[in-house]
This record gives sequence, C-alpha cells and structure tokens, in this order.
Amino acid sequence: MIERMILIGYGGQGMMLFGRLLARVAMLDGKQVTFFPSYGTEVRGGAACYHLIVSTEEIFSPVVEEADTIIVMNQPSYLKLKNYLMPSSHLFLNSSLVKEAESFGEVKNIYRIPATEIANELGNVVASNMVMMGAYNTVKNLVPLPLFLDCLKSSLSGRKAPLFEINKLALLRGKEYVKKVYLKGEKTLEVSVV
Repeated sequence: MIERMILIGYGGQGMMLFGRLLARVAMLDGKQVTFFPSYGTEVRGGAACYHLIVSTEEIFSPVVEEADTIIVMNQPSYLKLKNYLMPSSHLFLNSSLVKEAESFGEVKNIYRIPATEIANELGNVVASNMVMMGAYNTVKNLVPLPLFLDCLKSSLSGRKAPLFEINKLALLRGKEYVKKVYLKGEKTLEVSVV
C-alpha cells in the first residue's frame, strides 16, 4: 500500500496541521511516512503545501511527482497543482472556494466538499481542514479515526483545548457529507468515535 498526497491551501487554512496530524497518526499506526512541507513567509494568505507519502513499504523519496490524492482548499491552489493529477487520482476540492475547476481530463474520482461552508455553520471557519479530513478518510480509510482524534486532542492542548470539540464535529460532518453525497449505497467501514 502506498498513498502519495498533496495538501494545499492558504496559510491559515490548516493544511500544515492536517498534514502533520495525518503523518503522526500513520506512523503510530505502523506505517512508513515521509513528508515535505513548504509555505511562504506570510503567516496568513500565502500558499501552504504539504507533500505526504504513507506506505507499508520503505519510501525512497519524500517528493510527490504524481499524486494519488490532492486536497485543495482554494482556487489558486487548484491551478497550481492540477498537473500532479493522474487518471486514478482522488481530488478533494473545497467547493466553497474552488468555484471554477477546469476540465479534469480522465480524473474521475472528484469530491466537491463545501468545507468552508460546513465549518462556518459549525461556528469556526478554521475547522474546514477537519471537514476535509473527515471526507478524505471516509473515502480512503488511511488511518483509524479514533487514533486520529487522540492525536488531534493531544495537539490541541492547553489554551487550544476548547477547539477540540469543534474540530471533532467538523471531522464527523465531513464524513457524513461524503457518505451522503458520494458513497450512497456503498459499504463503508464504520468506526465508533469516542
């Protein structure tokens, strides 16, 4: 098993946290992991991109040249990474901010998730990254959800502890959305969340 991912959005949309958590959980789950974050000097508004490879075998390069999955949080990010797509790629678009996606060619696994809208309805637009995580992991089943929540809780400690519940809820809403809209009638792995 190998999963080559690119997560991209504006600085402040949580792609670095998303990537770091996913890498940590995959390692705790016994998988091999490499990651390569890159971002601009801006604290907010600059591009933030995270290359992540998760495998059951040894990984020889941290660079993703063709992605199995791309998670895109905004329009400029989509335009920047569309050339990394393969016909078999899974493309997760934050449809709240990616309004005009060009032809995807042969790519058939496209998931338009209104992550910003869902997070906004929950009262914290910053949780849109967890909406995307919920949708992504429901489709790809890369990591155990309870383990992800444990890591999320430990990363949101101290003064950030109150953010755990909203992020957990956002994750579950992303999971519900993708099951309702894209996985109707398909059997999905049910994971109980504590």
